[in-house]
Amino acid sequence: MDANEEYWENFYRERGQVWTGKPNELLVREVAHLDPGTALDLGCGEGGDALWLAEQGWSVTAVDVSETALARGAARAVEAGLAGRIDWQRHDLARSFPTGEFDLVSAQFLHSQVAVEGEREGILARAAGAVAPGGVLLVVGHGGWASWQHDHPPFDYRFPTNADVLASLPLGPEWVVEVDEAVTRDAAGREGEHGTRTDVVLRLRRG
Repeated sequence: MDANEEYWENFYRERGQVWTGKPNELLVREVAHLDPGTALDLGCGEGGDALWLAEQGWSVTAVDVSETALARGAARAVEAGLAGRIDWQRHDLARSFPTGEFDLVSAQFLHSQVAVEGEREGILARAAGAVAPGGVLLVVGHGGWASWQHDHPPFDYRFPTNADVLASLPLGPEWVVEVDEAVTRDAAGREGEHGTRTDVVLRLRRG
């Protein structure tokens, strides 16, 4: 295992279910009105977004670096009767990427403590290249630390802005920015903390 795979595999293996199992609120807000097609969920974790997309009629390719996270998502898909709508694939996205074009490519909170400089930008560039004509690239990320995180983790991390993302993407004139927004909302941490968090939302459509 390299450092990224080892970090995320341990992150899931050392815990029970990490996330709520519900889809990300901003994904639902930005996608609920779209006609279902093919979707690529990058960094799918335990599969909350992938399962929701499948329930809406999407055919989903769900990707994560952690085998443990993927196994949990696949088990939930079987329980929900959605196994045939989701293709679970393990990729370290800095080194391998799913093939094909998709009507929706979703990158939700694609942050990592162990990413090297430029790695996220490279992944998002490949994500843009995987969007089919007429399709959507949705990038949602944290805009900063949560209000309860007064003692930041012991690593230097700068949260990318939407302007950073746009500047890093190899976009041609066929692309249209449909949503470029910062959203502050009530949020809760894994240890029961409560407060607010600002997230940034970028939705692009390929013409």
